[in-house]
Amino acid sequence: MQGTVDGFTYGLVTPVAAFLMAALGAALGLRCTTRSLHATRSCRVGWLALGSLSIGSGVWTMHFVAMTGFTVQETPISYDKPLTFAGLAVAVVMIGIGIFIVGYRGATRMALITGGTITGLGIASMHYLGMAGMRMAAQFAYDTPLVVLSVVIAGCAATGALWAAVTLRGALSGLGASVLMAVAVTGMHYTGMAALDVHLHLPPTLPSDLSAVLPGDRSAEMIGPMLVGPGCFLLLAAVVLLFDPGAVTGEPGPGHRPGRRPGGHRDHLVPQPRRRPRNDPHARGRHPRSDAREGAGRARYR
Repeated sequence: MQGTVDGFTYGLVTPVAAFLMAALGAALGLRCTTRSLHATRSCRVGWLALGSLSIGSGVWTMHFVAMTGFTVQETPISYDKPLTFAGLAVAVVMIGIGIFIVGYRGATRMALITGGTITGLGIASMHYLGMAGMRMAAQFAYDTPLVVLSVVIAGCAATGALWAAVTLRGALSGLGASVLMAVAVTGMHYTGMAALDVHLHLPPTLPSDLSAVLPGDRSAEMIGPMLVGPGCFLLLAAVVLLFDPGAVTGEPGPGHRPGRRPGGHRDHLVPQPRRRPRNDPHARGRHPRSDAREGAGRARYR
């Protein structure tokens, strides 16, 4: 029996809220990635780890905000919590691998392609692992071409977002990269949901309205408490960036030492002329030995 699936139970409220959560996580994570390019080697790991956690938490939060609007008319939905939180761990680890590659290798073509692909696969893995954690009296089936398309969307958009984050400078470019990453996450999510078919296998002995049997297994009631942790972390990451304005503008922080950045790029520096004492023989651009030889030559021919 085919289930009646509705991914927009609350209209456009859940897609818009999900997109905003994805954009918030991407904005924080990509700004941390940009900030790491100007940090010392010891601090770079911390910035990249914070960026990985921010993007991973944003992706996971976006998914389950969107899933509050997902219902199957004939059966209630519950979630396997260990498998659900495993999706968060997978997202953070795989996105972290992609970000660390770009953070240490810079804006090289191979680093961006490799890091963006791994980041996109992390987003897709989190989505389908979260779907596998759903519990209902039904069986899932996926349309393979749409599943492949969802993974391609995630990988391409994630690569573009990482390129914009490490190459462009300024708040507007950071906002554009965040929107692009949010498009990758939400586009991948709803493309993957369009590939889903739900086949019910309800026993005839159970009542048609299973919400009377499992009253506490409604999506919104279960998902809400799970979103508290990642939501608080995103708030904490925002506070950390708030006290480091250089992370917002992409400029070096106060402890930055000029030099070579990852990927072979050198910071834009304006060389300052060095002042020399008046009695310094180098101030005239001549070496003392050269002056001595010239004076001796003049004395010889007098």
